[in-house]
Amino acid sequence: MGRRFTFQHDNDPKHTVKLTTQWLEDKKVNVLAWLSQSPDLNPIEHLWNDLMTAVHKRSPSNLTELEQFCKEEWSNIATPRFAKLDISHQTKGCN
Repeated sequence: MGRRFTFQHDNDPKHTVKLTTQWLEDKKVNVLAWLSQSPDLNPIEHLWNDLMTAVHKRSPSNLTELEQFCKEEWSNIATPRFAKLDISHQTKGCN
């Protein structure tokens, strides 16, 4: 595969089936071990879930409402939530 690197993926079934694991072994790809119950290492995913939940509660009935609700709910996410997840409020969002 050329350059040396380590491949990281989660334990999604398509990543752990024998065909995939055998291919990675055959190609001598270094795979980073991943705990089966590991926490999400991508904190933005928590915010997308927060946003999805808040927008879903408002039941947008069309694309315009969906966009409007997304922007409004994103603005309502408290700054402490961003700090807790160590994410900059200014650099992420529905703009």
